[in-house]
Amino acid sequence: MAIQVSGEDREASAVFARLFHALAEPSRLVILQHLSTGEHRVRDLVEHLGIAQSTVSKHLSCLLECGLVTLRAEGRASWYGLADADDLAGVLCAAQHLLDATGARVSLCSQLMRPEVA
Repeated sequence: MAIQVSGEDREASAVFARLFHALAEPSRLVILQHLSTGEHRVRDLVEHLGIAQSTVSKHLSCLLECGLVTLRAEGRASWYGLADADDLAGVLCAAQHLLDATGARVSLCSQLMRPEVA
């Protein structure tokens, strides 16, 4: 028996898929971890992470599109930061609990973990 999915469910699924796609790339997770220390320019991220400028820009574009990061213009500089560190910490904490249940005891971005759930 085939399961019918309504149009609204498909739209919601697509939005969720974009979010999980953004979190599925290790380089984007590294960028998010680095942004947890504060706002950075692309140049700063390139220097700190050793990733090519074009790659950093591409990843930031994806993270921006998903709403995980913000962009603030200051003169000719563009500063990127986390859109909502608490919500991101909640997602990472939930993922950590799921991974713990599978026996994969790992922690990611512990500086983002809220004390009451870490």
